[in-house]
Amino acid sequence: MVVDKDSMQSNLDCFLRCTTPVAQSQSLPKTDIRNLNRLWHPWEREKVEYFTLGDLWRCYDEWSAYGAGVPIVMSGGETLVQYYVPYLSAIQIFTSSSYVNRFREEADSGDCETRDSFSDSCSEESESEKLSRTDGCSSEDSGFEQDALWHLNDRLGYLYFQYFERSAPYARVPLMDKINELAKKYPRLLSLRSVDLSPACWMSVAWYPIYHIPMGRTIKDLSTCFLTYHTLSSSFQDMDLEDDAECAQRKRKEGEGISLPPFGLATYKMQGNVWVSGKSGRDQERLMSLLSVADSWLKQLRVQHHDFNYFMGIRRG
Repeated sequence: MVVDKDSMQSNLDCFLRCTTPVAQSQSLPKTDIRNLNRLWHPWEREKVEYFTLGDLWRCYDEWSAYGAGVPIVMSGGETLVQYYVPYLSAIQIFTSSSYVNRFREEADSGDCETRDSFSDSCSEESESEKLSRTDGCSSEDSGFEQDALWHLNDRLGYLYFQYFERSAPYARVPLMDKINELAKKYPRLLSLRSVDLSPACWMSVAWYPIYHIPMGRTIKDLSTCFLTYHTLSSSFQDMDLEDDAECAQRKRKEGEGISLPPFGLATYKMQGNVWVSGKSGRDQERLMSLLSVADSWLKQLRVQHHDFNYFMGIRRG
């Protein structure tokens, strides 16, 4: 099949759209709206919608089993569908101190995680305190620094759970299988709500190609692997992460699913011009912008993301 490339989205647009999860939304009771963290939700709203992490993971269920199909237009105008399998590359979940204390009480009483597994996943020491300690700050530092650290704790939240994949791609299991494995020890990975998560919460998904339809010759241009970065907090909900007119026209209506488009992106084994063929060079600019944002995000959180470093190391090599 041959199509007019100018009449379609670019291949990069299609990949980002086809791999963006859309979680089922729920309405927050008004009594809960009043109790939201105002540092994370400063806007007054009559209605607040949210998703649970369990709802988010369900978006990856079919993709983990069969792959996510991405329509691609080749240079000659031929079309095919390339399938990608998602893998959990990294995740950090921060929540408020009140939730941390509640989880610890549940663990102590035996109503939730076991005490051992809970202590592995969550510490009374906030991530910002760990960062400060790493930088050489101590209890003898000035009151001004301690006050600044207190406010940093309020903004970042307290680390409940983090995971960074370091295995080789062939040794990994698809995202849904990994989540189910982790949730046995950390069941809150299924029940936490997006409104209870700090703006610092994020995850990265690695997408590896498996096959394309129609089958045939091996196409090097389609061996590209991707890392997508997504925020998990409702603090960013309904904010325009894209500046193009198409996204502006796709404003979410009440009751529709909550979309989590990637705010950052990294690539590996990108060859040819399949992913940079559209919109007069705009795809190349977009790739560089998304890569820059991902890099800045990791630096702000002082995170060493193994897959990101690997992708970048190979590129420099």
